[in-house]
Amino acid sequence: MTTAEIGVIGGSGFYQLEELRDAERLEIETPFGAPSGPIVAGAIEGRRVAFIARHGEGHRLLPSEVPARANIHALKQLGAERVISLSAVGSLREEIEPLHAVAPDQIIDRTNWRRPHTFFGDGMVAHIGFADPFCADLATALADAAEASGVTTHRGGALVVTEGPSFSTRAEARINRDAGGTIIGMTAIPEARLAREAELCYAALCFVTDYDVWRESQDDVSADMVLENLARNAARGRQALVRTVAGLGALGDCGCGDALASALVTSPDLVPLETRRRLALLLRRYHGEPPDEP
Repeated sequence: MTTAEIGVIGGSGFYQLEELRDAERLEIETPFGAPSGPIVAGAIEGRRVAFIARHGEGHRLLPSEVPARANIHALKQLGAERVISLSAVGSLREEIEPLHAVAPDQIIDRTNWRRPHTFFGDGMVAHIGFADPFCADLATALADAAEASGVTTHRGGALVVTEGPSFSTRAEARINRDAGGTIIGMTAIPEARLAREAELCYAALCFVTDYDVWRESQDDVSADMVLENLARNAARGRQALVRTVAGLGALGDCGCGDALASALVTSPDLVPLETRRRLALLLRRYHGEPPDEP
């Protein structure tokens, strides 16, 4: 059976991972449907890695259409313990320039909750801790690797996540800056929440493509501008990823891998059997395997 210890989710501009060796395409089904597309699994520096293009092959999925639950669950099925997100963002701060990278440590959720935000429900309640939405250890490793790859990198900051697919209005950009936002994107929610529920270390390396629309001296953000700057940073982004994978040690005491230990509320004997089966991968260490028959 194919396995992977590290999952990589590539956003806009990161549609394939050429550095994977002995790669194979996997069609995986999950209790939450199919992922964004085939998962490509292989090796980087001797480590097993699984890559998925967040928006599908050919960039076919809107941010709100990305099947985030299926993506995270599929990586968990393959045995991943860490998930790295590569994404494009706009800058909300003067000092964070296009072509810079950011490893954020906070999230401001501006989505409208059209996207499923949790694996739970249907008779099973869990309340995860989400005060620090990114794994600090993995974020540090990403920032170190990006700097070593020659990318000007900013550590920390709040990633504002909007519903999209349109870019911000000028008024929204000003509000997001006033709220303490550092960068702005469209996909870290619900990914980060789902990764925490799946007890995976999750962190993002975000590549800045524009200044959003708050900066009067900057041309208004456009898809062409975003893709042009992403193309300029894609090679360094992949280099940073390879450095990160090669340098990762054993899992530390970040706590991501035990996120459900104090989060599960519903007594197992009250959870509907269908729900227990759908959540078996997440719950088996706490509730054991669900019965085969009703």
